[in-house]
Amino acid sequence: MVAKCQVISLCRSLLRAGCKYPDYNIREYTKRRTLDGFRMNKNLTDPSKVNDAYAEGKEHLEVVERVLKVYLAYPPKTKSIMELKVQ
Repeated sequence: MVAKCQVISLCRSLLRAGCKYPDYNIREYTKRRTLDGFRMNKNLTDPSKVNDAYAEGKEHLEVVERVLKVYLAYPPKTKSIMELKVQ
């Protein structure tokens, strides 16, 4: 069984990784998707389902970190409307 502190640590890691994206839309999407996923699974009690959800979360963290590395290596040339400053 996965400990509660491990689950909280995974959630925080996903949120931190999502905050590193320079694009507003991707930052907000990863934040929303992370919180929705953890809220959806908060009532799991079966140890096997908890372990499966935790493993899926770890896989998502690896994907987020991998995509972040690529995204930082090749940033988009245009900014989103949310990142433009009012002149």
